[in-house]
Formats: sequence, structure tokens, C-alpha cells
Amino acid sequence: MTDYPQMNQTLYEGRAPLVKEMTEKALAEGLNVQEVLEEGLIAGMSVVGEDFKHNRLYVPQVLIAARAMKAGMSILKPLLLEGGASSSSGTVILGTVKGDLHDIGKNLVGMMAEGAGFTVVDIGVDQSAEQFIAAVREHNAGILGMSALLTTTMPYMKVVIDALREEPLDHVKVCVGGAPISEMFAEEIGADGYGADASRAVELFQELYPIPV
Repeated sequence: MTDYPQMNQTLYEGRAPLVKEMTEKALAEGLNVQEVLEEGLIAGMSVVGEDFKHNRLYVPQVLIAARAMKAGMSILKPLLLEGGASSSSGTVILGTVKGDLHDIGKNLVGMMAEGAGFTVVDIGVDQSAEQFIAAVREHNAGILGMSALLTTTMPYMKVVIDALREEPLDHVKVCVGGAPISEMFAEEIGADGYGADASRAVELFQELYPIPV
């Protein structure tokens, strides 16, 4: 019988092959796919997120745990799509703004957001307003997350927000983050929220997600 606490601990330790094996075993026992996702994977990754937030874990350990999460998701995702099920928290578009090629922080946010149950579409670095908007439309996203690490590129976030507001996409919540970004700057440019770190960004996504599921 599948032991979810043990599965959570295995994920926490970043043992990807074993997490994958335990996911397969849980399904073979006839357990519900959504239950395995929430109790086996998301629950484990939420502990990782909390420990990262309180400096009990650091970026390398979070990345290892996230890879273990992905190993389990590789088994569940086809079944979730096949059954018409989707992430319990909706879709997030992530990208670094035009002129900026930094992506480590963005990648960490993406991994932790997936661990929290979001569907994450990472469109990469050096993204224009048009590319952000196209991705939001294509994936019917409820949240747009933008990153910038340079003071010279952070003003482009307002360009994206202004372009987004000109479209009929008022339901989309915009979250921003990155080393030079502050809560005050986020308010000035009209963003819906600011994530000081990956854990806070995911909490923000959960607070702001506007589309009922």
C-alpha cells in the first residue's frame, strides 16, 4: 500500500528514480491520479517550499527536490491530460523581460510553482510584450510572472503591463520579481503583486489566482 508520508520524504530528499517508481506503484494499486498528485507530490514539495522560505533548505537542494517532483509528474501528466484534469491552481506564464538573459530565479519559481500544483509555461528570457501576450492567450493563463535582474531592463515590465491592459485580458494578474525589483516599484508600474523570493512568489500566485476551478 502506498505510504504518502514516505513518498513525501523521498521527494524531499530528491530521490527522483524512487519517486517515479513510487508514483507508478501508486497508480498500479488503483489510486486516483489527482490524489497521487496532491498527496504524494504536491504535499512533499510544499514542505520543500516552507523549508526554503525559512532557510532550512537552499537553492541546490530545492532544485534536486524539484527534479524528483518532475520525475513523478512525468508519469502523472499524460493521465491528467487524458482525463481532462488540469492543475488545481491554473496556468502561469513565466518569462524574463526583453533585454535580460537571466533565468535562475525564474526557473526556481517555475519549479516551485509546479510543485504547488500550477501548470507552468516558461517562455524563456528576452521576451517582448507581444510574446508575453501571445503566450497568455495561447494557454488561457490566469497569471503572468515577469522577472528582471538588471536595473536597465526592469522598466520594460511596465511596457508589458500597459500592453496587457490594452487587450481584453483584465482577468490576468501580473506578478513581478528579481533582484532590483521592490514592492514599491511593483505598485508604481501597476503590477498585482511582488515576489521577493521563489516561496513568496508561489504564495502570491495562490493568493491572486482569479479564475474559479
